[in-house]
Amino acid sequence: MPDSQFRPTYAEINLDAVRHNFRLIKDAAGSATELLAIVKADAYGHSAVEVSRVLAAEGASLLVVAMVEEAIELRQAGIEQPILVMGAVWPGQETYYLEYKLTPYLFDIETARRLDTYCKSAGTVCPYHLKVDTGMGRLGVPFESITEALESLSQLKSLRMEGVMTHFALADEPEERLTDLQVERFRSVLEAVRDAGFDPRYIHAANSAGIFTRELPECNLARPGIALYGGWPSHHFEHLNLVQVMSLRTRIAKIKTVPTGAGVSYGHKFRADRPTRVATLPVGYADGYNRLLTNRGEALVRGQRVPVIGTVCMDWIMLDVTDVDGVAVGDEVTLLGNDQQGNVIRAEEWAAKIGTINYEVFCGISKRVPRVFLTTRIKPGSDLI
Repeated sequence: MPDSQFRPTYAEINLDAVRHNFRLIKDAAGSATELLAIVKADAYGHSAVEVSRVLAAEGASLLVVAMVEEAIELRQAGIEQPILVMGAVWPGQETYYLEYKLTPYLFDIETARRLDTYCKSAGTVCPYHLKVDTGMGRLGVPFESITEALESLSQLKSLRMEGVMTHFALADEPEERLTDLQVERFRSVLEAVRDAGFDPRYIHAANSAGIFTRELPECNLARPGIALYGGWPSHHFEHLNLVQVMSLRTRIAKIKTVPTGAGVSYGHKFRADRPTRVATLPVGYADGYNRLLTNRGEALVRGQRVPVIGTVCMDWIMLDVTDVDGVAVGDEVTLLGNDQQGNVIRAEEWAAKIGTINYEVFCGISKRVPRVFLTTRIKPGSDLI
C-alpha cells in the first residue's frame, strides 16, 4: 500500500495477473498468431508504462495507444516495442511519428497524402496500418471503396503499408451474424490489397472477444484489450480463467452506531431499519467510486460482503458493518478485486449496477488514486490469486 503518511486509498495492480492473462490469450490465439497489446487510456487505468514493460517481456510484438501523447510517454519511459497509434494523425503531429518511431493507423486518404508529403520532405518512409471499415461504422476506409483507396495509396511512395486491419462491432455477442459478414468482407479486402501489389506484414481483426470465438487463419496478429486486464468481453466469456488485475482498496476511518430511523449521508437516502454500525471510508466519486453505487455498492471487510449505504460523496462512502465481528478502525476494505481471503468483486458487478461496462469501471479509477504494483500473489504454475 502507499506510504503511511498518505491516505490509505490505492489501486493494487497485480502484474502477475497480467502475465497470466497474456499467456492464456496467447494459447487461445495460437502459436502462429502474434499479439498486439492494447495499452491505451493508461492501460485501461492500470498504468501503461508498468503494464507495457510486462507485456514486452512476455512477448507482445506491438503495443497500441490511442494518442500520440500516450506513445511519447511510453518512449520516454524507455519502451522500445513498436507502437501503433489508433487515433488520427492531426496536422502538426507528423514530426512526432518520425521522431518517436510511431506507426499510425490510416483510415482516410487525405491524411495519408498529408503524411506522405511530410515524410517526403523529411527524406524518410513511414510505415502504417490501413484501417478498413467492414461494418463497425466508425472509422476506416469503406470496404466498398477499397479498390479506389488502394490506387491512391499506391501513389504515395513515402508511406509503406505494414499492416491491414478491421474492427469487429459485435464479436462480444458470438452468435451475431455481423461478425461472420465482416470476416467475409475483410477477406475480399485482403484479396484486393494483394492484387494491388501490397504485401503487408501484419493482418489483424480479432479483439479480445474475437480471439476466443473466431478462427481467422488469414490473420497473423490479434489485438487483446480488456482480457489482458482480466475483464470479460461480455457475459458469454465468464467461463474464461481471466484474473482481474486491479483491486481498489482503502481502510476504515471511522465507525459509529446510529439508531433505528437515522439517516446517513446527503439526502438521507439511507435510513437505518435497526441500530446500525456505520463505517466511513476515505474514497468517493472523485476517485472513481461511481455515485450511482449509492445504496447499491458492496465491499469486502474481514472476508464478508457488506453494503454501501447512503449517498456516495466526493471523498467518502459509508458501509453497514453491523454484522462483521471484530470490525475496527484501520481495517482494510476491498471495493473492487480480490481480498486476502480469496473473495472477489468483479468490475462486471459494478458495471451492471451503474449501467455501463467493465472497461469504463477500470478507466474511471482516477489519477488521484495511487497505483501500487504487486508481483507476488500468483505463484509459478498457478492460475489463481
